[in-house]
Amino acid sequence: MPPSRSVSVASEAAVRRTTLDNGIEVLSEKIPGVRSASLGVWVRRGGAHESGSELGISHLLEHMVFKGTERRSAREIALSLEALGGSLDAYTSREHTAYQARVLDAHLPEAMDVLADLVCSPALRHDDLSLEREVVLEEIAQVEDTPDDLVFELHGQKMWKGHPYGHSILGTEDSVRGATIDDLTRTHGRAYRGRSLLIAAAGNVDHSDLVSRAEHHFGAVESGEAPETIAAPPERGAAGDTRMSRDSAQSHVVFGAIGPEHAHPLRYAVVLLSSTLGGGMSSRLFQRVREEMGLCYSVFTYQSFYGKGGVVGVYVGTRPGTEEAAVSAVRLELDRVAREGLPVDELEMAKQQLKGQVMLSMESTGARLSRLSSAALHGERLRTLDEILERVNAVTGADIAEAAEEWFHPDRHLVLRLGPDA
Repeated sequence: MPPSRSVSVASEAAVRRTTLDNGIEVLSEKIPGVRSASLGVWVRRGGAHESGSELGISHLLEHMVFKGTERRSAREIALSLEALGGSLDAYTSREHTAYQARVLDAHLPEAMDVLADLVCSPALRHDDLSLEREVVLEEIAQVEDTPDDLVFELHGQKMWKGHPYGHSILGTEDSVRGATIDDLTRTHGRAYRGRSLLIAAAGNVDHSDLVSRAEHHFGAVESGEAPETIAAPPERGAAGDTRMSRDSAQSHVVFGAIGPEHAHPLRYAVVLLSSTLGGGMSSRLFQRVREEMGLCYSVFTYQSFYGKGGVVGVYVGTRPGTEEAAVSAVRLELDRVAREGLPVDELEMAKQQLKGQVMLSMESTGARLSRLSSAALHGERLRTLDEILERVNAVTGADIAEAAEEWFHPDRHLVLRLGPDA
């Protein structure tokens, strides 16, 4: 039976969408003038779908598929696209798992074949699990030994008040040690099904050809159940100021608060505020805390937008003797923007910066693929570049003031300090 077809997800003629009979979405964006293609398969399951002894199972499964499939050994998988000058990688996030390839346009058939093999036919052998479990345990240990990574893990666990968005994507040492082949097989059988899969490509691609190949490689996948849902997070996360003792040369400090979800109308206001505060060398925090006060080497803002919530905050790494001064300086900047918003000239500069970043990113097939998949994964219509720029331009001073008060006020943030006791 031929795949069912639906209309384009955007007004751009180069972007097309098809839904296969088994529920798999296939998206493509043709980019004129390039000779490459970025291709990916997304599974709508990630770390936030897990709890208890399941923690880290999605990430462990992502590792295990590279140990071998029914048709390829681990070495053959590694060579499959690298030998053609392409690349192959994967990652697990809070809400999904992704497998991606970047190749010359002529090698798109090979890329589709490899990704389908990984997603649909992993071998999942006991001996491989014994080895790969140790690799993931090393990954967990690496985070433990990297305080500027660990501080974000610890902060998330506390700020989200037990909500799955605060769970470690890697899992815990106990949950990884306890994972079995049956657990991996069960997760694969439940999540790697048609209604949970998205296939997308950007570059010199032909949509009809992409759909035909997707139907050939993925058409036999069962449709399965609808993707698992994630419970709504609390409106407010934990706040206050807390310290976790650690013997180190620096104190690593994270400010953070629960922020808006991906579809929130003030999302662009949050991005503009974050950029102004700590998005680069010209940002307020970089200029004040590093350049004027000399209190740190690294200071930056961060934000993430999930399906049902998000997080915004600031990181600063400083020596124990200057920790209090650095924390106070960050707090003052957050308080200032929460009270005053942004002046017109600074807001306009932030808009120009963001628009430039967006437009420059459109020259990358990988960035186009990320944009394409993000809209689909969040159930949103893909907006054209002009529509995105219009949305940035439309952010008002009132929007900035509302977002700043709601998500950047320092009293709303949990401050977690990881370092030596004072």
